[in-house]
Amino acid sequence: MIWETVRLSLISIRRNVLRSFLTLLGIVIGVAAVIAMLTIGSGTTEKVKADISKLGSNLLVVRSGRPAGPGGPGGLDQVTRPLATKDLEALVAHLSGARAIAPASQKQVRVIFGTESLTSGVTGTDSAYLDARDWKLVSGRPFSDSETRAGAGDPEGETIRVNRTSCRIIGLLEPKGYTGFGQDQDNVVLMPLAAYQRRIAGNRDIDSIYIAADDRTPTTELQPRVEDILRDTRRITPDRDADFSIRDMTQIADAMASATTTMTGMLGAVAGVSLLVGGIGIMNIMLVSVTERTREIGIRLAIGAHEKHILIQFLVEATVLSLLGGIIGILIGLALAGLASVTLTIPFAPSPAVILLAVGFSALIGMVFGFFPALRGARLDPIEALRHE
Repeated sequence: MIWETVRLSLISIRRNVLRSFLTLLGIVIGVAAVIAMLTIGSGTTEKVKADISKLGSNLLVVRSGRPAGPGGPGGLDQVTRPLATKDLEALVAHLSGARAIAPASQKQVRVIFGTESLTSGVTGTDSAYLDARDWKLVSGRPFSDSETRAGAGDPEGETIRVNRTSCRIIGLLEPKGYTGFGQDQDNVVLMPLAAYQRRIAGNRDIDSIYIAADDRTPTTELQPRVEDILRDTRRITPDRDADFSIRDMTQIADAMASATTTMTGMLGAVAGVSLLVGGIGIMNIMLVSVTERTREIGIRLAIGAHEKHILIQFLVEATVLSLLGGIIGILIGLALAGLASVTLTIPFAPSPAVILLAVGFSALIGMVFGFFPALRGARLDPIEALRHE
């Protein structure tokens, strides 16, 4: 019986094609907007996570802090001290739960390779930097221990001039592309820290220390250990603020992903309002349909049809109409999301759960807003219906 009711509903919809199309247009727009917004939002969240992960996984970044304002501990301005080799050595010697600990100092300098000359970021570090940043070599090798300690070594390869220093190329990093902050991670030259400090920076300061946690240790557990070791090494008493900062890249990634997810939900909710508008349109058209088919309803009731049959017929018709709009809306929404992913260079990340929810919600809209017109048709008096012109 249900399939016969569906067939009759399709016939009724086809009988008034233009009116049916205009009716389901609200559902189409609503579902398409919701699917497109949620899919684009999911892609944006994935891109944010991927951009943060390019900096390294389970990563803590230690940097020297900024001077505190007047009125700090002891009534004096807190002096910012750069990170030093002794801080790095203390972490390497005493920190447990770290997979890699690497120093890094950066500076923008002129780099000349062959006939090409460009401004590039030069990073002084050691071989642990590649592990800490999850950075692989396409070819060549990392720094040897002697190169790290003394900045020496005579590996085979092309020559590159960094500022006024001639260097040999020993390896090529895999490309990482741009971060979400617009920074080109591939425009970088790595060189041994000792050589960088002596020939580029002119001091023995360390800008940052990258600490990658191992698989068994979360960064939230590792961070207090790092802080305790550095406070002890830098002789910072408990009553004074630390003169360094520790950034947890995992927490930053989670916070940014949470922000994009919240924004996506808000956009989806705004787009969902049009679904209610579409539901009101279905109710309006179904009421018109009941009025137009009053005589037909009277004939069916007179020859023995029950009220529930009339109720089911109009309820199924409203549901089918809404489902058709939902299916068309899903196709249009996915197409718009695909176009946006290509234009904005974000991942195309459709969610099967969201698609199923959209289908179910569109059917629910049809049933809810079609119930009152269907009930009105089912309660018509057969004699009055037969008299209707």
